[in-house]
Amino acid sequence: MANRTFAIGDVHGDSGQLRALMAQLPELTADDTLLFLGDYVDRGPDSAGVLDYVRHTLPATTPARLVTLRGNHEDAWLKIVSQGWLAYVIVSSNGCLSTMRSFVGGPPPDETSIPPKAEFEALMRGSFLPADVVDWMRQLPYWYEDEHALYVHAGLPMVDGDWVHPSQAKDPSVLVWTRDERFFRDYEGKLVVCGHTPTKTLPPELSSYTPKDPTDTWAHGGVIAIDTGCGQGGFLTALELPALRVYESRRP
Repeated sequence: MANRTFAIGDVHGDSGQLRALMAQLPELTADDTLLFLGDYVDRGPDSAGVLDYVRHTLPATTPARLVTLRGNHEDAWLKIVSQGWLAYVIVSSNGCLSTMRSFVGGPPPDETSIPPKAEFEALMRGSFLPADVVDWMRQLPYWYEDEHALYVHAGLPMVDGDWVHPSQAKDPSVLVWTRDERFFRDYEGKLVVCGHTPTKTLPPELSSYTPKDPTDTWAHGGVIAIDTGCGQGGFLTALELPALRVYESRRP
């Protein structure tokens, strides 16, 4: 089938899961689109490796069109670099220290790890991030659309009581930060594929896709959510459209 789109969920610094997932996909052609929903970094042990794979390996090895969307974690690092964001950096569950150590070296931290002063100062400024990585993050688009679906990291904005097209967002950052359960319960428009909100936190009784497994892909109404916890003890998911075929890094 021509004009397939393969949407990949939040990778969160786990290059092993990313490579395992890519090995599950069928052979891609120049008619296909390989699309990432954002959140390449943080939490997992190899954010630097994920970025290298997405930015350099894939463009050199796949004939498919490559689309890389912005996630809230990339958006956060851009804010840190430009003006600092202490409240974000110090939350250990955001996984910032893991990202830094993937670039500069050091053991993967756990949630009790406290960075020494030199590391903390680098985290505060994001100064360890190479300039080309920051430039790449700055050009990441907030959304994408094709004949199959709308693709955003987090969800659609609501304006005057209605869910609107991402092009109508007054502030595009809402497309990578919003987390509104009403969207998942009530949205019925053109199919939206998103990540950001872990599927295990969404109402399992509403999902038409393996509702007995709350960690799996979540589908209801006009939304398919595919953040299945990669980098946080879960796995990485890809969705093929229009076939609605699901691929997972946890499956052989």
